[in-house]
Amino acid sequence: MSALDAVRARQSWSKVGDTAPGREELVTLVGAAGRVADHSSLRPWRLIELRGADREALGAAIAEAQGDAEPSTKPLRAPLLIAVVASYRPSEKVPRWEQEAVASGVAHVLSLLLDEAGWGVIWRTGHYTRSEPVARMHGLGPDEELLGWLYVGAKPEGKSPGRRKTVDARALLTRPPKLSPEERAAAEAAAQEAESKKAEKKARKKAKKKAKKKAKKKAKKAAKKSRS
Repeated sequence: MSALDAVRARQSWSKVGDTAPGREELVTLVGAAGRVADHSSLRPWRLIELRGADREALGAAIAEAQGDAEPSTKPLRAPLLIAVVASYRPSEKVPRWEQEAVASGVAHVLSLLLDEAGWGVIWRTGHYTRSEPVARMHGLGPDEELLGWLYVGAKPEGKSPGRRKTVDARALLTRPPKLSPEERAAAEAAAQEAESKKAEKKARKKAKKKAKKKAKKKAKKAAKKSRS
């Protein structure tokens, strides 16, 4: 199956069976999902697998967040929940929103890989997703945020996945507005100026490197002369 076929075939499964991928299979798929575009290779994400009693602990945390007396049974809808965490890294080049996009990309690719491997998956969230009790239950750090959970389990026999509306790709794939002659001229002038500044910066960097190399060579020669 090609990547195109896998993406076209993917659908969310709101109800899944009681079996789930083991840790080793999951590790393989996570390793592949982690190859998404990642500016500066910050790896601003991590995943937490919730199985067994972990799901019950999440249900209690959700109840605490909502002020409910009884634990939520929502986490028990699948045998495996994968919490998607954005782990923000200090960076002057990569803003937080871009780092969160990387974490989302990992989760989406992982859902595709799990679906292709034969598992039913649905990405769930809720108003309690970023609540303090839920963050505490997951052991999140001060620079981490939860993006939801992938609910994973067996695809039930004889059952159909959730319905997906056909995407009107022509309406969603657009072009930028046409520029007036004045706007086009201004854009071209700005591009030329940017290119000129880039060339000047490169030249200065090259000259600095050359001067440093020359000074180092001169110092080495002087040191050698003083020893003789």
